[in-house]
Amino acid sequence: MQVVDLSTYDEEQVRLMGEMCIVVDENDRRIGAASKKTCHLMTNIKTGMLHRAFSVFLFDEQNRLLLQKRASEKITFPDMWTNTCCSHPLSTMLELVEENQVGARVAAQRKLAHELGIPPEQVPIEKLSYLTRIHYMAPSDGMWGEHEIDYIFFIKADVNLEINKNEVQETKYVTPDELRAMFSDNDVSMTPWFKLICETFLFKWWDNLDSIKQHEDKTTIHRLGF
Repeated sequence: MQVVDLSTYDEEQVRLMGEMCIVVDENDRRIGAASKKTCHLMTNIKTGMLHRAFSVFLFDEQNRLLLQKRASEKITFPDMWTNTCCSHPLSTMLELVEENQVGARVAAQRKLAHELGIPPEQVPIEKLSYLTRIHYMAPSDGMWGEHEIDYIFFIKADVNLEINKNEVQETKYVTPDELRAMFSDNDVSMTPWFKLICETFLFKWWDNLDSIKQHEDKTTIHRLGF
């Protein structure tokens, strides 16, 4: 087993690396659990280790998308812009529930509060529209990376933000044209999963935000970037 020295990283982010993620096979069947650290080491990813994740896209009443810039303290993909919130359901009783994506929904609500300070009552789990799952792999640097089956959730809500600076540097709401401009700016770094979702699905879904239910696909796992 690879020995990794985490002493140079942020203490709180190191603590979070001990959380237990849900290890799955390529069809999203649960096969075990492993620490966040173990799941994100490229040495393990290269052997096929795959874990469950979620990505939330939150829109305001003007249909603008809330983005966040990841904190410098983050161990994977620091200082990059990404969608509203992206993280992992944990291997706990409630977040393991697969029926109606309950586990991923509960995890999404938990992390919206943790990262952005959004009160749970402003993002009830039943209001999260589940659209599909994507399977992707992306290195962060030589040591760390992602290999996930990612549950995609949309929600339209007016929310109060109280940003956790250990997780998020800044936030902003953008229109589709403003997001396209960010992508065309070489000085703006974006997370790989956000890029993949934008290149394949996001703008089509965004155009149909007020009838988003018609785009739900509960069975397909889209293999992106392979």
